[in-house]
Amino acid sequence: VTNDPALADRVRLFRNHGAHPKYHHQLIGGNFRLDALQAAVLRVKLKYLDSWTAARQANATFYCEQFKQAGLSYETQGKARIAHNRVVDMPTEAPDRRHIYNQFVVRCNFRDELAATLKASGIGTEIYYPVPLHVQACFHELGYLPGDMPASERAAAQSLAIPIYPELTNQQQMSVVHAIARFVYEQ
Repeated sequence: VTNDPALADRVRLFRNHGAHPKYHHQLIGGNFRLDALQAAVLRVKLKYLDSWTAARQANATFYCEQFKQAGLSYETQGKARIAHNRVVDMPTEAPDRRHIYNQFVVRCNFRDELAATLKASGIGTEIYYPVPLHVQACFHELGYLPGDMPASERAAAQSLAIPIYPELTNQQQMSVVHAIARFVYEQ
């Protein structure tokens, strides 16, 4: 509790990973939001974690199969599509690892246009981490400049999360796949 608005703002920044606005980090902060009530809720939800993870994994497998069938993955894209940079890249999972798919992030050179197309179709998306760490204000003193880490910058510019929540139905997923296919093939 404080009567100092500047101090209150600074404390809020620390509490929220130092971000304001969202994903733009002014300082190095943390996530200190697990209070006793949230811990109690988490204790009840914990028994469902494995089934939620399995459902997300099944949804990810379904997406990958459907994207391949629709010709939307790198291995099924025609050379003409690649030449026009209308490729939508799916996430990969290393054979010796287990992905929980908290997000299902595709990459596209026309990410913002794809996001707008999906939004117009009533499909929610999210752009996580639109600014790479090396150019965040909180790391300014490290001296990195735009262009110093091109792979990170490409990922920040191309990444788009599409729905993957456990209750997502195959029919809803097909709506997402069809909307992306229309975006890719009708351009």
